[in-house]
Amino acid sequence: MFKVNPLLCTDGYKVSHHLMYPQGTTLVFSNFTPRSTKYMPEQAKDIVVFGAQYTIKYINDLFQENFFKGEKSVVCGELQTYLSSYLGSTYDISHFEALYDLGYLPIEVRALEEGTVIDAKMPILTIHNTTAEFYWVTNFLETLISTTLWKPMHSASMSYAYNKLVRKYALETDEKSIDFTDFQCHDFSMRGMQSLESAIGSALGFLVCSKGTDTLPSLQAAKYYYNESDVAFSVPASEHAVMTAYGKENEIDSFSRILDLFPTGIVSMVSDQFDLWNVLTVMLPQLKDKIMAREGKAVFRPDSGDPADILCGLNTRKDKTFSSGEIKSPAYKGGVELLWDVFGGSVNEQGFKVLDSHIGAIYGDSITLDRTEEICERLKEKGFASTNVVFGVGSYSMGYATRDNQGSAVKATYVEVNGIGREIYKDPITDDGTKKSARGLIAVFGGKLKDQCNWNEVNSEDNELKLLFKNGKFLRLTTLTEIRNKVNG
Repeated sequence: MFKVNPLLCTDGYKVSHHLMYPQGTTLVFSNFTPRSTKYMPEQAKDIVVFGAQYTIKYINDLFQENFFKGEKSVVCGELQTYLSSYLGSTYDISHFEALYDLGYLPIEVRALEEGTVIDAKMPILTIHNTTAEFYWVTNFLETLISTTLWKPMHSASMSYAYNKLVRKYALETDEKSIDFTDFQCHDFSMRGMQSLESAIGSALGFLVCSKGTDTLPSLQAAKYYYNESDVAFSVPASEHAVMTAYGKENEIDSFSRILDLFPTGIVSMVSDQFDLWNVLTVMLPQLKDKIMAREGKAVFRPDSGDPADILCGLNTRKDKTFSSGEIKSPAYKGGVELLWDVFGGSVNEQGFKVLDSHIGAIYGDSITLDRTEEICERLKEKGFASTNVVFGVGSYSMGYATRDNQGSAVKATYVEVNGIGREIYKDPITDDGTKKSARGLIAVFGGKLKDQCNWNEVNSEDNELKLLFKNGKFLRLTTLTEIRNKVNG
């Protein structure tokens, strides 16, 4: 399997920067900060601090396994080969060889407590070198930190937004089922993510505020990066290949057999392969006795069309005049009401209809925060609890993003040259202020950024950027449970 050399895991221009710093440079101090939520959905302006531990452990592992544990002549030799060709002249690798001889990453990393909810322009991580010779390492790691960290943090923030939304409507329509909201938004995004690593980092972020995922590698990743087992759950569920394998003429047999295979617990069946409305109005009445005899819930999954119309019905739309044909069609009522017509349920103390416990619905295509809010609102307006529906959140929400969504960037703010500290910063005159950086050493006190600090303030116990990693060793680790408790606290 391809093993990438971590010293090639950077932007090409980084490999010359060690020569460009002022002579006598011995220290570079940088930070990772989400600078703006301008491109985040309106419901997701809060930033959830997540992924620093994952990122630094990932980077440290990469260096240990693919550099420090390799043969010096091989790992350093390939750097010289590639970079000499890349730059068109013999590349001096002596600084890489010195790092290899050291045997660990000579950096100190501080980070905010994961699970903290912050506004933009708050640093979540600081990094500086611990050995004068390796001043260049700090910002050499910028690219790896950025590419590894922005995605989990974005996904944690999106998960937080989804969870806030479904909790709001659960409290309004079915408050006794508030714990169900931990499972109401389910991660369906893996197949649409940019890569396996992207899917894993995103899924870990999603699990900050959800216990439902179909991204199976996140189970193992949660154990490895956050020492946590039993972090997520799911149920047996069918796909279109399974359902259509029976043929259109035998479609009811697909549902019947799956119900027989799973006589207890929750089982989910995709239902739009041919005619969803026929499934809900013709087949389900025929299967009612079998479904009601089960010890568990049969969940039906529409998967195409406008999610709000499919679940809530055309009768909840306010922007359309309906024909007599539409009024008489199953689509006029929508999926949840049609399930109620067949299986009934109860009216809770808040006056909202809750489907019988043997039946439910999930929608897993084209779900966004706006559509989730619309579905919950339209169900509420027609007297149904929002908890009648589970949302499969896919790659449109979790993958249709870049680091610009939260404006995340690593920037240096302090250097030491010939033993004298220099507060450095950027403030482009052509920018709108988003890229203006802090100055000098930075810390966080009382939930507020303080720049132009001294080293005593940086090292203070009151600095909320706590020591995470130093010279190849982790000094503070957290678990996913602790992160979840922090977010909910």
